[in-house]
Amino acid sequence: MITKALIPAAGFGTRMLPAAKAIPKEMLPVLDRPTIQYVVEEAAAAGVNDVLLVVSRDKKTVEDHFDRHPELEQRLAAGGKSALVESITRLVEKVRVHSTRQMEQKGLGHAVLQGRQHVGDQPFLCLLGDTIFSGSPAPAEQLIAAYNQHKTTIIGLEEVAPEKVERYGIVGGKMLTDGIFQIDTLVEKPKASEAPSRYAIAARYVLTPDIFDCIDRTPKGKGGEIQLTDAIKLQLERGPIHGVVLKAKRHDIGNPIDWLKTNLVYAAKDAATWQQIKPLLAELMK
Repeated sequence: MITKALIPAAGFGTRMLPAAKAIPKEMLPVLDRPTIQYVVEEAAAAGVNDVLLVVSRDKKTVEDHFDRHPELEQRLAAGGKSALVESITRLVEKVRVHSTRQMEQKGLGHAVLQGRQHVGDQPFLCLLGDTIFSGSPAPAEQLIAAYNQHKTTIIGLEEVAPEKVERYGIVGGKMLTDGIFQIDTLVEKPKASEAPSRYAIAARYVLTPDIFDCIDRTPKGKGGEIQLTDAIKLQLERGPIHGVVLKAKRHDIGNPIDWLKTNLVYAAKDAATWQQIKPLLAELMK
């Protein structure tokens, strides 16, 4: 049973500057809540009750968001406005949220390594903090179900257009059943003509605890960073790894256009909100 999740959220967010200069990109709102709250909610809905945030020294607001604020809660309760913070209050009652610091920015693999002591010898969810999904089932639910079946590292996959292959880590292998992929190779940002498939790594993983030893053995790559994909390649040499084609739709908030698109997608899911937004869009389209 998977009960722990790790969320790397220590990156600089350079594609969202200057908006992310003082505010972590993971704290940028999508409608009524910060992006990272959706990520923790996804983990909680899949049965996770222990979440570790991997943050940098400049991201104290991420930690603070998941802490209780008794004075604010009391004031809202006195004014009959407790519903304004109900979603986060319910979440922190259900899930224990911890944090640890990534003292230096040395890549995603290095960020995951910071969770070694907290995770111990258990498999765990790994969810990138700047990516959310809409649709059902949510990725965390799909990945945990696949892990329960195969007991291996599981990678969330998304089929991308040929012209986008060069932007992602791409896997190769064979489809075992509908949506379950046995991976035999991983290639970081290949040319479209050289890609083993069009299935891209999509910001969600279940990782088995031997990943930490593999990260220890992973040399620094481009920019002096330790890449998680390279560590998973070492895992693949030791045994099978599977992928799951995610049914939910991925939304990145890593740049201003994608962040704006994501807000509109989530606005459209709420009828009352969309009724207020739709006339404005119609006016702008004239």
